[in-house]
Amino acid sequence: MPKLLRLTTVDISLDALLKGQLRYLSHHFEVVAVAADTGVLAQVGEREGVRTVAVPMHREISLWADCKSLWALIRLFRRERPDIVHVNTPKASLLGMVAAALCRVPHRIYLVTGLRFETTHGLLRLVLKTMERIACLCATKVVPEGDGVKATLVRERITRKPMQKVLNGNINGIDLCWYDRTPEVEQRADEVRGDSSDFTFVFIGRMVGDKGLNELVEAFDRLSAEREDVRLRLVGRFEEELDPLPAHTKQRIRQNPKVEEAGYQSDVRPYLAASDVLVLPSYREGFPNVILQAGAMGLPVIVTDVNGSDEVIEQGVNGVIVPRRDAEALYGAMAQMAAERKRTAQMASVARKMVAERFDQRDVWAAIAQMYKRELGDDV
Repeated sequence: MPKLLRLTTVDISLDALLKGQLRYLSHHFEVVAVAADTGVLAQVGEREGVRTVAVPMHREISLWADCKSLWALIRLFRRERPDIVHVNTPKASLLGMVAAALCRVPHRIYLVTGLRFETTHGLLRLVLKTMERIACLCATKVVPEGDGVKATLVRERITRKPMQKVLNGNINGIDLCWYDRTPEVEQRADEVRGDSSDFTFVFIGRMVGDKGLNELVEAFDRLSAEREDVRLRLVGRFEEELDPLPAHTKQRIRQNPKVEEAGYQSDVRPYLAASDVLVLPSYREGFPNVILQAGAMGLPVIVTDVNGSDEVIEQGVNGVIVPRRDAEALYGAMAQMAAERKRTAQMASVARKMVAERFDQRDVWAAIAQMYKRELGDDV
């Protein structure tokens, strides 16, 4: 059975991004999951039924630590002798592809998701673009998560290699059985909703600047000053190291009685079911899972015109697309959604069907397995 190493920077990414996929692939390949262990790596291995290996890696740039991680990966690849190394997340992609190339792993697949350089400037942008170019150069196959990512890679001259997304895009598809309005989920949604009948917008994700939180809070402040029947629920944790929110945005959040901080939630289904519209005003994305989750739960979505988001949302059909970094346009979309309830309900009625037709998880997994088998060819 061919050996497949799936590599991410930290185990949280394996846990959140590849749930169920590794178990599925283990029926076709000997799967080894590799990441830095922050405390959940063993749980991932037990859940997925695969072997795990911890390799220390850091999300931030650190030359000495990164050299140590690279050497650890080289030793791992020499010992394991994998047929395929498949990487995603920025640091694991760079180090994993370089190590795999040095060890002459025959099939080196780089799945390109979000591109960090899109929201940076100056020297940091140059460094991040160089990292992407090196990862792509060392890969034998570059797979963009969506058409938008592919277009960016071409436009920014990151790689000239032929690229094709898997199926319709996205890293893992959507589990339609899990993301469904079951009686249990609806009961928990009632608890989240409480006695409020407000029209509720929900944000789910990292509470950082490049997720568009500054514009979202500004837009909602204006809307809630005009209407008493709206609410904004924020689901996620504040990050204090990478792109933290400025103090004035945090102050606005805590001073507005119509803004609810739910914190990080391992199960977002009740929060989606208790809401009317998901808002994701990001500056950059690869192919955001939360949009698929919201669609599967029957929510229309307001997104910005960034990679991935505009590949799921069809303007005016299952949501609304607005320009990024534009609080005025975001306010307009939110105000229209709250005012035109019938139109919003129509968008909600088609949301699940549109997601199910293109992003069913089992179809995505099967397409990934077929991609591996095509790469292996006669070696299978």
